[in-house]
Amino acid sequence: MTIDDNGIELSLGSFSNNLLREQRMHQIAIEEFCRRLRTSADSGLDPAEAARRLLKEGPNALVQHKRENEIIKFLRQMFNLFALLLWVGAGLSFVAEWLTPGEGNIFIAIALVGVVLINGSFSYFQQHKAEQIMASFRDMLPHMAKVIRGGELKQVPAAELVRGDLIMVEEGDQVPADARLVEVSGLKVNNASLTGESEPQLRTTYPTDKHLLDSRNAVFSGTMAQAGQGRALVFATGMKTQIGRAADLTQAVSVREIPIRSEIHHFTRLISTIAVIMGVGVFLVSLFFLQNPMLSKLIFAIGIIVANVPEGLLPTVTLSLSIAARRMAENKALVKNLESVETLGCTTVICTDKTGTLTCNRMEVKRLFLNECIHTEVDTNLEKEELERFLLVASLCNNAHLQQDDRNRYLGDPTEGALLVFCSRFQDVAAVQAASPRLYEEPFTAATKLMITINNVDGKQIACLKGAPDVAISMCDSILINGMAQPLTDNHKRAYLAAYEEFAGKGERVLLLAYCEVAPREAWENKDLPSGGFIFVGLVGMFDPPRAGVAEAVKAIRSAGVRVIMVTGDYQTTAIAIGRMIGIVTTQTPRLILGKELRDMSDAMLDWELEEKEVLFARLSPEQKLRIVQALQRHGHVVAVTGDGVNDAPALKQADIGVAMGLSGTDVAREAADMVLLDDNFATLLPAIKEGRTIFDNLKKSIAYTVTHAVPEVVPYLAFLLLGIPLPLTVMLILAIDLGTDMLPAIALASERSERDIMQLPPRSRSERLVNGRLIFVAYGFKGVIEAAAAFFAYFSVLHAGGWQFGMPLAAGSGLYPKAVSAFFAAIVLCQMANVLASKVQRQSLLQQGIFSNFRLWFGIGVELVLALSIIEWSPLHLLFGNASLSAGELVLAWPFALAILLLDELRRWLIRRNVRWVVRLTAG
Repeated sequence: MTIDDNGIELSLGSFSNNLLREQRMHQIAIEEFCRRLRTSADSGLDPAEAARRLLKEGPNALVQHKRENEIIKFLRQMFNLFALLLWVGAGLSFVAEWLTPGEGNIFIAIALVGVVLINGSFSYFQQHKAEQIMASFRDMLPHMAKVIRGGELKQVPAAELVRGDLIMVEEGDQVPADARLVEVSGLKVNNASLTGESEPQLRTTYPTDKHLLDSRNAVFSGTMAQAGQGRALVFATGMKTQIGRAADLTQAVSVREIPIRSEIHHFTRLISTIAVIMGVGVFLVSLFFLQNPMLSKLIFAIGIIVANVPEGLLPTVTLSLSIAARRMAENKALVKNLESVETLGCTTVICTDKTGTLTCNRMEVKRLFLNECIHTEVDTNLEKEELERFLLVASLCNNAHLQQDDRNRYLGDPTEGALLVFCSRFQDVAAVQAASPRLYEEPFTAATKLMITINNVDGKQIACLKGAPDVAISMCDSILINGMAQPLTDNHKRAYLAAYEEFAGKGERVLLLAYCEVAPREAWENKDLPSGGFIFVGLVGMFDPPRAGVAEAVKAIRSAGVRVIMVTGDYQTTAIAIGRMIGIVTTQTPRLILGKELRDMSDAMLDWELEEKEVLFARLSPEQKLRIVQALQRHGHVVAVTGDGVNDAPALKQADIGVAMGLSGTDVAREAADMVLLDDNFATLLPAIKEGRTIFDNLKKSIAYTVTHAVPEVVPYLAFLLLGIPLPLTVMLILAIDLGTDMLPAIALASERSERDIMQLPPRSRSERLVNGRLIFVAYGFKGVIEAAAAFFAYFSVLHAGGWQFGMPLAAGSGLYPKAVSAFFAAIVLCQMANVLASKVQRQSLLQQGIFSNFRLWFGIGVELVLALSIIEWSPLHLLFGNASLSAGELVLAWPFALAILLLDELRRWLIRRNVRWVVRLTAG
């Protein structure tokens, strides 16, 4: 004997593979099933045996992804390319201090080490905080299960369930493991988390399909019981459940590169390469061609590296993403990975689930067919008397329950709940049910497609019928017209058929309601139920309506150049109807592809079909959703996927950005996703996309602003080496700019509101760089040159005013040189103030955006000014920074250059808006 993966005892050689076992294990007799699991369908496992199996098989839990060690995460932040360059700079500074102590190089070394530690720690804790938020979601899920062991009902942690356990499942319970039913009483289970089907399915104790997942005598971990109750024998736990298999498939999906992470890495490599080349080049030139001491050569190399590396960039990017993530959280979108914030901004295709995302996941009565007339939900002419029999049948032939505190909420099947909510608008449902006690119920089954109840109504026994119209109409021989029963003629049937087709054509779930008076009985059995003679009362069409704002969001998203494709496990008629309502479907004949068709479709054919303007997918498996995402990515699309179920998890993981539902979503879906919608609303994606685009724009602005000061920081060292002028800027002042005066304004640019045309532009191409040639030209070749000119103008103005002439040596201990260094520093700060205002916009006019529209920016400028004045005027800092105090006139020597930056950049943007080609080609973003 051997034991298979599901714990079923097998004869050696039987059941050649997992698929064959899965197809047969739910089809064997219950007695044989119990024998192979070594359990009892009446008393379950003995507690001691359950404990033994738990020890052997492990807990009933999904195996979490192997998480990276926290120390490794922390160290990674300390040794990125920027950090390595700063470590090198710190090392050189320590060497310089060792060679000539007391020259101030120790301060540079300590400052550089501090920069690395602060930057790395900040980035680590920001990421750790986001992970902690997601961990709290797992704690919100129920963790207890009802189990019968040794004949006693008890509650145990769901993680302690084992194969062979006899569990109880009741209305409102989450199924804790995969199990085969041995007893049911009107049990309905919502399998939407696994299959995507929005309608709960009635469970049975006998197999209804050769495939386990489609058979109704099994329940599956993670699904929800909507009505009734049942007992079931567990045959799979943990990773061997259906949800576990989906989780396993999800973990097998390779991790893809996040676009913004790729851009940051590209920029880091670019800047680091420039820094290393320039640093090494300057060192070699000075080594072979200049007679400076070795210490001076080291200081020059340090200065070049430090000037080229924007030390404040990485914390600025992290803070910028954090600000955007916080704004998105305020709009009900929680970002797990900060770098995913921007991905929505470059998304070109959204593959969206239907149920609970586009729709409310709540059925509503939309239409009635009564008295041969169609009444819509907006009709106000319906009288209670006209509805009397309809309300009676709908209330009595029903197993849902209205919540006492809110009549718009219910427990039970969504279809039956929607009927009760509608009835409660006209009568007290609980009072009607109490006054007409139920004598017998024949529950709805897939075979009969009917539900019949016998109720005592005003001393008479009434049979109430609710079911599929195509089956139930054959049991009717009369129709209720204006409260009177009349023979059901062909004309009546034509009117009924037209109404039925209209309801069904709109994707509504249609039920027929009928009743008849029956001869009184003491006790009822199935064989006593009437098979005909019912009076047709009417049809009711119910629908899971689109969420408020979804149609507008779809229109806006499509106008932004983003394609929306519905990818659902639900039925095709419902998918098309919802698609038309919300604007995903606008043509008469959209391309609809079912899972069974996709199964036989080659990759080349799928690629061809995806070129269609409007294509929808329905009745899909998890593997098929994953395949669609991969096909779109092969064509270069940036794909976002929304979903809530286990069946969505692999696609969520594969997507460039996976978006899970926070309320209805499963733990597996939320774990696989990069973002969680806290309100489960597709419309929340619209502000999220706008935020994603805005953050990319703002990061470009912030980077352009940040790297501009590299020119006036590097040029002084080159001028010193090539022209022999006194060095205009110290390394400590470079750090003061990069990590002090420029830091807050750069971060404040991340909170800049979006430009007005941002949602009219197409998604950015994958080939568009965060830092491209145009940005470099504007930052280095335009603004940077002006700032360098301003700084040298201020520097030489102070020197010349003090009597210095080019070529003259500066007297040792003279106060003129430190004043000139301060003037150089002050000019950079003043120009950067103008630069940050000009950087508020890329295309629009600064006046349109609003000069004072960003409070954080002006706060940052205020702090920048205070820091700069403190460094310049506070004498205790002069020894550290190597500068001296300035007069008021000397502080603002560079004001014409600052004004030129503002005016010339405004002119540049004006020419871009006028589409002047050479300006667009050189400087547009």
